[in-house]
Amino acid sequence: MMHIYIMGVPMDLGAGRRGVDMGPSAIRIAGIGDRLRELGYKVIDEGDLTIKTQEEQRIKDPHAKYLPEITRVVKILARKVERIVHHNHFPLVLGGDHSVAIGTISGIAAQARKKRKKLGVFWIDAHGDFNTPESSPSGNIHGMPLAVCVGLGPRPLRSVAGSFRKVEPENVAIVGLRTLDGGERENIKKFGVKIFTMEEIDKYGIHRIMRRAFEQIAEKVDYLHVSFDLDSVDPVYAPGVGTPVKGGLDYREAHLIMEMLAESKRMTSLEIVEVNPIVDNRNQSAEFAVELVQSAFGKKIL
Repeated sequence: MMHIYIMGVPMDLGAGRRGVDMGPSAIRIAGIGDRLRELGYKVIDEGDLTIKTQEEQRIKDPHAKYLPEITRVVKILARKVERIVHHNHFPLVLGGDHSVAIGTISGIAAQARKKRKKLGVFWIDAHGDFNTPESSPSGNIHGMPLAVCVGLGPRPLRSVAGSFRKVEPENVAIVGLRTLDGGERENIKKFGVKIFTMEEIDKYGIHRIMRRAFEQIAEKVDYLHVSFDLDSVDPVYAPGVGTPVKGGLDYREAHLIMEMLAESKRMTSLEIVEVNPIVDNRNQSAEFAVELVQSAFGKKIL
């Protein structure tokens, strides 16, 4: 029986808008633990990491806001995730803003490196999250985590769990992309990560796009981490997110991504980020997030 370890990271320090720090609570209120137990898994909830709020600290660097505290938090998360993966269990991380992915991916990468295994990442997101402090218009670190994981950005974040590149750019797929900053565009082109935009999903269909992502990445790696930013979904279905952008994945497309992951049996870790109950409608977005996680763990109609 698979053991799923849930960890909450109630952090909004990387975000421009307050509220995603309540995401882990909202997802738990929507019944994540019970829904996974119903599918036959053993679920261990490790609770939440303790994080200083924005009011408890000052911004030292406006180009990388709250860098010291974000670094401290993702280091702790990386250690926890590495321990879980070391014991062949499944880490399920609940964010918080998307900067938490630095901790999750660094922890898996450290374990993969020890075992000389390859890590791949499916980054399901409306945004590229490929900024650096130099290119970011806002200085918000939730726009930088994927860049950090391929070796760009602030040194303290790049050196979490060891000073090495956490994932090779050719083993990364961004799925559902629909907005980029200018500097991000240059960084992404230079590093050559695989991009599957909403335009391509509209043209070719989500099934064909995901098949390509599986062939190009998932089938060539030993660990597959899935980082699901709920803003990849159209705000009609998930209004309560950190950075809503119109024209995202629809209800069935989002579920089909997760169903294909379940069917492939290749996903080894998952995080759900950027759920913001403050701007939500009766916890609709967190409930949708829980449904998606159920699909990722094999819930079927029949």
